Formats: sequence, structure tokens, C-alpha cells
Amino acid sequence: MTENELISRALKQVGIEELNEMQRAVIEAGTAKDMVLLSPTGSGKTLAFLLPLLTTLTPEDKKIQALIIAPSRELALQIETVFRLLGSGYKVTCCYGGHPIRTEKKSLEHPPAVLIGTPGRLLDHLERHTIDLDHVRTPILDEFDKSLELGFTAEMKEILSHLPAVRRRVLTSATDAVDIPPFTGITQPVRLSFLTDNRTNKALTVYKVQSPVKDKLETLYALLGELWGESALVFCNLREAVERVSHYLTERGVDNEAFHGGMEQPEREWALSKFRNGSATVFISTDLASRGLDIPEVQHVIHYHLPVNEEAYVHRNGRTARMHAEGTAFLILNEIEEVPEYVVREPEEFYLPEQPKKLVVSEWVTLTLNRGKRDKVSKKDVVGFLFQKGGLEKDELGVVEVKESCSYAAVKRNRLPEVVARIRDEKMKNMRVRISG
Repeated sequence: MTENELISRALKQVGIEELNEMQRAVIEAGTAKDMVLLSPTGSGKTLAFLLPLLTTLTPEDKKIQALIIAPSRELALQIETVFRLLGSGYKVTCCYGGHPIRTEKKSLEHPPAVLIGTPGRLLDHLERHTIDLDHVRTPILDEFDKSLELGFTAEMKEILSHLPAVRRRVLTSATDAVDIPPFTGITQPVRLSFLTDNRTNKALTVYKVQSPVKDKLETLYALLGELWGESALVFCNLREAVERVSHYLTERGVDNEAFHGGMEQPEREWALSKFRNGSATVFISTDLASRGLDIPEVQHVIHYHLPVNEEAYVHRNGRTARMHAEGTAFLILNEIEEVPEYVVREPEEFYLPEQPKKLVVSEWVTLTLNRGKRDKVSKKDVVGFLFQKGGLEKDELGVVEVKESCSYAAVKRNRLPEVVARIRDEKMKNMRVRISG
């Protein structure tokens, strides 16, 4: 099978008929030289670097052939999901902190063709001698600048020193502000840049919202009431602030989810799933959500706290008004704050009503089933179960995600009680299912 035929077959597996400009450029660049790919978060970089990688793998080699290093658990899992969807037949293993290492050790007894992981967990496996990287021909450093920002320099340097058989290196980033350290081994790469300047992005409208008091909670609530239930990503600078804002909004009856690095992995997956499927339209996070997460285009970015610097501002705003869509960013300013100097155009003021509107409630809720990948359950199994046993129609079931130990399904809010009653005593693949919603 030729390289073009291999890529065409993979695209058919994921149901994609046409690649975007960036993805086409990556494939046309080939696999002979090192590559530095600069492209915004959410532009399809994962698919762009995985498709050419498929053409370099060989079934005869039973060792690890490609190593992909990602700065966060969520990004590592996202890459694994996309690779599996390509239907290549090659084994892939994902290693990350926040869950037991013994599960990974068992999987690694039979080496995957592609190993994906976060720097800390990969180094842990190296020190335990549970992975052998001697045959890795292609290391890919995804969102490399984020790994540096999070302080993974020493770990990455150590990991890359264990790769004696490298033929080609790939580095991706959502910014060109970082110099490439010598330890990457990248020399004279093909450099592809598809970055746009979010400071002057014409599709992005920036407003300032004045908070009459130092505490911005009431102002945030009033602002959300003006957004008509559209998706909003609220950025705070501290984990404690994320929790405080989320707690306040929950008490006011707002469907929201909190997200930060101090949460356990299952909590983070739950929060992301609810935001992705629309059952939570407000997502409150630290800058962890500004990049490297598989979340859809959001309509509104809200800077509850002002970004710590211009780079953080650009990356936050990059969550909206991308790939030809329009979006809005709001800077909430209290009585002692001013618009930062790096905001190129003076934002127009957004005025709030004296009496806040009640927020629009999402038509979706998330149903959790306690069966997942470890039970050999697929997305098709969950969909069939909810259609046949739950009595749902096609337009009453939204996004379905299957995780390691559970599955999440978006269900129309008005159908939830009936669905729960119908499937409470039913079995899926001859297994009893515990549900919550």
C-alpha cells in the first residue's frame, strides 16, 4: 500500500473528506527531515502529525517505534484517541500520572508501536526499566513550549537522551516565542507556521466590563446572563479562585464545571466531558485550559482575572474566534484595574443591566454509566443500549464518550427521568450497568 493510500484509508476511518491547509502542508512536507509545526490550539495538529507517522511504522518491528511527549494528561489521552480512530492496527499505549502505574506496566509487557505520555510518567517508566526506547525512530514533542512552561525541561532532556536510533524529530507549538533547546537534536528543520496574531484577530471582539466592587462574582453572574446560554470559558489565575467562582455559580443555579491541575483525573475527565457535550455551558479554569485540551470552539472567553502576561492573554483568547469562526472576549475590571497595555485596541465597554437575567439552562444533561473500555464497551455499544433499552430517539442523544472505567452520554434533560427508569435494571453486553445522572 502506498503512503497516499494509507493516509486515505485512515481518513476514511475517521470520516474526514478534506484536510485543512495546515494538515495538507504537513503531509506534503514528507517524513525525510525534522519538522517544527507552529499552529493554534484546536487547528488539527494531532491529525496532522499522526497521518505521516503512520507511513513510517512497520509491522515487523515489535519494539516502540514512535514516542509522543505531551505536557498534560488530557492532551496525551486526546492523541491516543485520535490514533485509535485511524484504525491502523498498530498498538498504542498512553502513560500519564493520576492513575495506577501498574495498568501501564502490564500493557508495556508487549511493547506498543506508538508510546504516548507525559514527561514525568515516561521518565518514571524509564527509571523502572519498563520501557525500552532504543528502537524509537520518531520522537514527537507536542505543545513543546507548554512542556517548557510547566517545568518539564529536565525530564524531556533525560528522556531524549535515551533515543539512539532517531531518524526524524517533530516539534509542535502554539507559539513561536520559545527557542528550541539543543537537547532536542533538531537541526535545519522544515518550519511550517500557521499562527495568527490574536491581538489583531478581526474575528475576535474584545469588551471590557466594569465591576463596581473589587469582588467580581456578581458582575460575572450578570455577564453570563447576557450570553443567552452560549458556551463561555472563564479564566482565573488561581485554583482557589476557580473553586470559589464555581461554588458561587452553582449556588446561583448555573450549570458549570471547574477545572484545574489540583483535581484528580476522573474529576477532570468528567468536567471536560460535560463541557464538550453541552450539559455545562460555563467552564471555569486556570490557564491549564488555554491550550492542549480537546474542547470545542467556545463562543465567549471571559478574563475573570487579568492574564499574567501578553502570552497568556493570546492563548486564552485563542480558544475562540479560530478557524474562520467569530468570538468574543471580555475583560472584567474592578475599580483598581485597567486594561493591560498589550491589548492592542481599546476595548468597547459592555454595559450590564441593573437587574441580572436568569441564565438559560442547557437542554442537555450528562448520564454516567459505570462501564467503559476496560469492560470492552465501545461507543457503539452505549449508543445501541440507550436507543434500544432507553427508548431514546436520535435527536435525544448527544455526545457519547467512553472512558477507561465509565461512559458519559448527553441526554435531553426532559427525557432523563424516563431513560433512567427504563435502563435501571437492564444489562449492556450481558453486564449490569449502574447509572447516575
